[in-house]
Amino acid sequence: MLIDNIRLFLTIAEKGSLVAAGREAGLSATTVSERLAALEAHYGAVLFNRTTRSLSLTDEGRILLGGAKVVLSEIEDLDTRIRHGAETLSGPIRISAPVDLGRSVVSDVISGFTKDHPAISIELSLSDGYIDIVGQGYDLALRFGTVTDSTLRIRNLGHYRRVVCASPRYIEAMGAPQQPADLTQHNCLVMRFGTTLDNVWRFGHGKKTQTVTVRGNKTVNDGSLVRQWALAGEGIILKSELDVGRDLVSGKLVALLEEHAAPPNPLQMMFPPGRSRPRRVRALAEALSAAMTGRQQDAKDAGVAPSNRLGPGTGQPIRTRV
Repeated sequence: MLIDNIRLFLTIAEKGSLVAAGREAGLSATTVSERLAALEAHYGAVLFNRTTRSLSLTDEGRILLGGAKVVLSEIEDLDTRIRHGAETLSGPIRISAPVDLGRSVVSDVISGFTKDHPAISIELSLSDGYIDIVGQGYDLALRFGTVTDSTLRIRNLGHYRRVVCASPRYIEAMGAPQQPADLTQHNCLVMRFGTTLDNVWRFGHGKKTQTVTVRGNKTVNDGSLVRQWALAGEGIILKSELDVGRDLVSGKLVALLEEHAAPPNPLQMMFPPGRSRPRRVRALAEALSAAMTGRQQDAKDAGVAPSNRLGPGTGQPIRTRV
């Protein structure tokens, strides 16, 4: 019963309410409340701060959340190995990734991974904003930038530059900026990452670093839509080479201000804190890492990759709440 209550606790933390957790588990809100009370009595600690409008983890709840995910995953792995053999992978994996990267590289990896491991189920959440990895119950997440949260476990997947680019159609109509400051006279299509507006574009490195505040007639929190607008000739964008590399090779987009390029940003794979990760999560992480290595090599072969010659990236930190 303790294990079942811990599983229910994880569902409550993921869904953010007793009612939603009960709906997910097929239980009444009253039953969920009673089982949560029993779990809190067992540990002698309050696990959630409750108000009429919100539910949030206490410090003790966060400790249980991190440890419970590890313990339950190990139980599931042990059950699978005994029932189906040591090499079988099964169970759910929840992953978060940026929109463009998720629709391309991550989606391709997931398709191959679930084909090779049919007992695995994967929930992919696409978002260009910042996420609460632990509170939202993700097993791993991919994000660009330097991770400042020391509680997370990090795996670096390489460094990738952000490219200022536009379609030939836009350049023919409006001309190409010759200096970063010229961008203030152009229609720049701006991304929003969570609550942060990405309208301060950085150029150069070292003592030659400069910033330009850009503006345009469209702002969106979907990186894929920004790219589509640029392809349609509606403005200039700043995107990762992973998202627009193929467009640059094909000529659908043209790189601008290359001599003023900023250092590349790191791409990080992030995991919740804990002693170990389930075998299924480790296997998916290896598949994603291999795919990113292959994509980076493809970009280098095509002549659009930075080859990390500028060293570690110095982009905006990933502000991940835990």
